[in-house]
Amino acid sequence: MSDGASSRRKRPSSVLSVRSVVGQMFVLQIAVVVLLAVGAVLMLALTTQSLSTRAADNQSLAVAQGFASSPGLARIVKSPHPTAALQPRIDEARKGSGVDFLGVLNRDGIYYALSSRAGRPGTHTATDMTPLLAGRTVREQGVGSLGPQIRAYVPIKEPNGAVVGAVGAGITVEHVSAVVTAQLPAILGTAAGAVVITTGGAAVLSRRLLRQTRGLGPAEITRMYEHNDAVLHSVREGVLIIGGDGQLLLANDEARRLLDLPTDAERRHVTTLGLEPPLAELLISGRRATDEVHLAGDRLLAVNVRPTAPYGGGAGSAVTLRDTTELRALAGRAEAARERLQLLYDAGVRIGTTLDVARTAQELAEVAVPRFADVVTVDLLEPVLRGDEPSEGSTAMRRAAVSGVRQNSPFPPVGELVTLAPGTPTASDVASGQAVLEADLRTADHWQAQHPERARQILDYGVHSLITVPLRARGVVLGLADFWRAETPEAFGEEDRSFAEELAARAAVAIDNARRYTHERTMAVALQRSLLPQGLPQVSALELSHRYLPSQEGVGGDWFDVIPLPGARVALVVGDVVGHGVHAVATMGRLRTAVHNFSALDIAPDELLAHLDELVARIDADEAAEEDGQQITGATCLYAIYDPVSGACTIARAGHFGPALVQPDGTVAFPDTPVSPPLGLGGTLPFETAALRLPEGSRLALFTDGLLEDRNRDLDTSLDLLRQALSHPDHTPEQTCQAVIDALLPERPLDDVVLLIARTRLLNSDQVADWDIPSDPEAVSRVRAGVTRQLETWGLDHLAFTAELIVSELVTNAIRYGAQPIRLRLLYDSSNLICEVADDSNTSPHLRRAKATDEGGRGLFLIAQLARRWGTRYTAHGKIIWAEQALHDEAAEPDTDLADVLLGQWDE
Repeated sequence: MSDGASSRRKRPSSVLSVRSVVGQMFVLQIAVVVLLAVGAVLMLALTTQSLSTRAADNQSLAVAQGFASSPGLARIVKSPHPTAALQPRIDEARKGSGVDFLGVLNRDGIYYALSSRAGRPGTHTATDMTPLLAGRTVREQGVGSLGPQIRAYVPIKEPNGAVVGAVGAGITVEHVSAVVTAQLPAILGTAAGAVVITTGGAAVLSRRLLRQTRGLGPAEITRMYEHNDAVLHSVREGVLIIGGDGQLLLANDEARRLLDLPTDAERRHVTTLGLEPPLAELLISGRRATDEVHLAGDRLLAVNVRPTAPYGGGAGSAVTLRDTTELRALAGRAEAARERLQLLYDAGVRIGTTLDVARTAQELAEVAVPRFADVVTVDLLEPVLRGDEPSEGSTAMRRAAVSGVRQNSPFPPVGELVTLAPGTPTASDVASGQAVLEADLRTADHWQAQHPERARQILDYGVHSLITVPLRARGVVLGLADFWRAETPEAFGEEDRSFAEELAARAAVAIDNARRYTHERTMAVALQRSLLPQGLPQVSALELSHRYLPSQEGVGGDWFDVIPLPGARVALVVGDVVGHGVHAVATMGRLRTAVHNFSALDIAPDELLAHLDELVARIDADEAAEEDGQQITGATCLYAIYDPVSGACTIARAGHFGPALVQPDGTVAFPDTPVSPPLGLGGTLPFETAALRLPEGSRLALFTDGLLEDRNRDLDTSLDLLRQALSHPDHTPEQTCQAVIDALLPERPLDDVVLLIARTRLLNSDQVADWDIPSDPEAVSRVRAGVTRQLETWGLDHLAFTAELIVSELVTNAIRYGAQPIRLRLLYDSSNLICEVADDSNTSPHLRRAKATDEGGRGLFLIAQLARRWGTRYTAHGKIIWAEQALHDEAAEPDTDLADVLLGQWDE
């Protein structure tokens, strides 16, 4: 055996020598571990000493307190012979408590009884008795007859609080140290075990380091590195070493030349070196590769990749590169394949950006021109364009998209009906879902036979090749995509047909998604429109106009309402339910119905919003119980009541935009109306109202947030645009609506929009008549006469008889059951005669059927028969009972058979 081999075999045995780096590391680790172990032992000993001392202190205090609080101790201390009674108890208590001494002292500090190895009764304590006589407990460390001690003294008190003596208990420091000493073996054993384990671990790590260096010394490792480096840089094949984290660890000169790597390429991630994406992806993938061809600039490289881990190296790959530039033709095919893959990727990104069927079809046409075809046409079945499921066997299609490299093409425009002649090979292939390739259209007789004239125009246009691909999704044909070539001289081939099928398949999925969305949106829009007012009511107080525009992204829960109220007043409502879709629409319908029902109660706007808030909270609670809390409703609402007699407008809003007010001169303002939290948040704050006085001819604009919120502008800009659109005093409400929509909304709004414009009117003073009524039954006849004269002035003689009956009954009830002041008011608008009787009583009349023996109870029944509507509304100081008569209602004419009405009350 040679000396070199012998020295190599002996080197591992001397690895732990202090002359080697491994040995020095081993010694350092052992020294650190020993120091840590010694420190840990000292810390544990000190900690145990501290804890034992604290425990001894607490134990002494507890024993002293326990004995001092024993029943009758104060009485025994004050007895003539306390030692005889206390000494046996003291001895017994000390044995069971674990303390080293226990005794009872008098006020002078002399032990009446003492249980100790070195003391006896009569001994004087060295402890200061002053705090004990003051009633305080003493805890101290001192030296007594037993040596250093930890002791506690507790005063003995009579029931009245007087101190008659003290109880002392203590434990010697020697006792405490014995506890610590008992724990030292365990502490030292633990430290020794830690040293042994760490020493063994250090030895194992040192041995492993020895194996990794394979026993080579520094000089041998240096020579091996220089030899390998020379080999790497002399070979004419590129070599790369890639780490498991994707970093380039090594690159020889040839690899740098082939890949045109920067000088600082090493230790950089492969993806930052400017390589072609497919090549960079291969290098970091870690998979095996054998002679895979990849482009690198203008070179075509054969790449081999092998993982290094199976051969003893770390995680990573060894890569070799060969320049195969002579295979330029193969590079062309690879480039074409790469372009096709890139086109498919672009199609996945660009097709289906919206959920609009026609737009998705147009995106398919645009993405394929000019990179694959010179002209692309897309035809869809008519049900697909409407969002419906296509029926089986349907062949009627409409042109949905056209895109070409030249204008004025002979192809049918968008929207034209397109049909395939039945029985032709093309129709049969399409019905079966097969793509049709016509490499040379001049020889395709069956294609020319379908539309001879149009085929001639297409051929004259220069088109020479065609691929027709059915658009199929879920096994259903949605339409056709036609790819035409005119400018490109090469005809379509089989590979092109396969690619067209792949492109069409991706587009068909996007078109079907858009169709299904269109179907759902159409249903939601239909539901939304059916739940919204079909028309605005005719009211004399306001001139109205409105707009409702559903969003393109999904129908929301915006709604509006105009509700006639008693006294010629009108309620204006605008609201918005959070979210989109059928759920938001259904919730909107529930809230709109609730607003109508609450409006029938004729309550103030703030009270109505409070009731609506409770309803939304209940809806949330019910849906949370059914759907595990996944659905939260939430809504905003603005409710306003306008009175044309006074011009007053009372407004309350819950989380909603406030109104815009346009003065008769065109000045636009946004009144400061208090805003309350949105509905359904369960807040405890009351809803607030704002009272506005609107001149005749002013305009009130109510709207939802979709009118102002836009991702391309801020809110202040939107408010300025709204102000400019409203500031035209000569515009009618209808013209104002259109001006606002044109100024603020894009072609495809992203949220629902509701806009309600109301121009105010006031009743003239000669359309209102009122009387103060005294609490005198004889005043009823005078009031009837005054009403008759007023109706004659208004030209309403035909209503006088019925109006007198209504006024007589209401005024009589107010005098009999109401409270002063009592006031009668007649309102005459364009369609109604309204009678109102107000008083300061909160009692409300109720309609009932009187019995045959009753002398009263028929007045409200008569009013209900003669008036079109009647009811009660409450005010801040009382109530108003009102009744409406239609000016042209035949039921209210004087020739009504009132006798039958009256006699009917006695019919059983």
